[in-house]
Amino acid sequence: MSEVAIRVEDLGKKYSIGSYKAGDLRNAFGNFLKKYNLFSVHHRSTSHNQHIKEFWALKEINFEVKKGEAIGIIGRNGAGKSTLLRILSRITEPTTGFYTLNGRVSSLLEVGTGFHMELTGRENIYLNGTILGMKRREIREKFNAIVEFSGVEQFIDTPVKHYSSGMKVRLAFSVAAHLEPEILIIDEVLAVGDAELQKKCLGKMEDVTGQGRTVLFVSHNLVAVNQLCQKGLLLVNGELSYNGMVSEAVHKYITSIKIEAAGNKLINVENRKGNGKFRVEDIKLLNEKFEPINIARTGASLIFEIRFNRIISQNEGYFRVDFAIDTEQNMRIGWFSSDAVERKLSGDFKIIHLKIPRLILGEGDYYLTFYATLNGIVVDYIPQGYSFTVEEGDFFGTGKTIPKSQTFIYSDHQIYSYL
Repeated sequence: MSEVAIRVEDLGKKYSIGSYKAGDLRNAFGNFLKKYNLFSVHHRSTSHNQHIKEFWALKEINFEVKKGEAIGIIGRNGAGKSTLLRILSRITEPTTGFYTLNGRVSSLLEVGTGFHMELTGRENIYLNGTILGMKRREIREKFNAIVEFSGVEQFIDTPVKHYSSGMKVRLAFSVAAHLEPEILIIDEVLAVGDAELQKKCLGKMEDVTGQGRTVLFVSHNLVAVNQLCQKGLLLVNGELSYNGMVSEAVHKYITSIKIEAAGNKLINVENRKGNGKFRVEDIKLLNEKFEPINIARTGASLIFEIRFNRIISQNEGYFRVDFAIDTEQNMRIGWFSSDAVERKLSGDFKIIHLKIPRLILGEGDYYLTFYATLNGIVVDYIPQGYSFTVEEGDFFGTGKTIPKSQTFIYSDHQIYSYL
């Protein structure tokens, strides 16, 4: 049996939520004195104290991670993912239960984690290595590789406080991955970086697991989780809902989102942004005859009908609307914009239509993101605010389809042969 790198048993984390006033500090101090029997303190409870509630960010979490495994931790915002990593990184203490880490741990939980902002990049590399228990000679041997991977050679002797967020992430990840931790813990911080950085980091994490080291990876990028990890943990409201194969964890996560979205026209409205001068109140799917449909079909015409909560007048200024389509694993595969086509939006209107003459999406579930601006100011933005399903259609007119495992999109093409 493989050696256990991480063992978590009945782990829980409780927070007290609510407002605090000056009197609460007095009460807390009194409780401290009573706890250690210094002397008895009496105080009057106030109605304000009754508003303080307990919130369990994690409840009875149990799992094991074997040495060399890459584990993806997924779940919605607020599910407890970051809290779990903060406990395992020894940043915060659990309220209940305990955990065991067998090996040296390196964590990357937020931009600049572990850095001293007044020190240079060079000094922070040595500082981090020392904290991990490495000898100066070991750090020196890996120094050039760390700097080369990070791409900040030009600024290595500049204080980190002057680095951009991307530069901090590149250097922090490079340090965390190259200083040979037995356990590498990575939170969603990689989302700060660009596509090239994310690709490099995922490749490095694959190398790390290939060397027999353990990785815990939190991300909303389900494609990356599937690519990197063998197993997955699904957290729901602070509880461990599933522990097993990563593909099944992702499937259960996506299914839970679909079920939640089934009764709603608009979803993810809690992430809505914009000044609210006008807002989308409904989105519908229509066919080429402008008839409502429940499911789109590959190769057929598709219309998204977007209805606003009020009439938008051309006298208000320049209106722009953009749409994006993402797969159920958060991979962006389409972008549509009123600025990209010749026909501009004009006149007074309350409804707009996004028409796709021939849908190239293959069978599956997708999300539509809506983004509107007025005179360059964001008015309404709902990331992945509408969920829709596409069923397989006869795109090529031959009765043949392309396996879903091979592509998300279809394209007209011809194949010729010659002597």
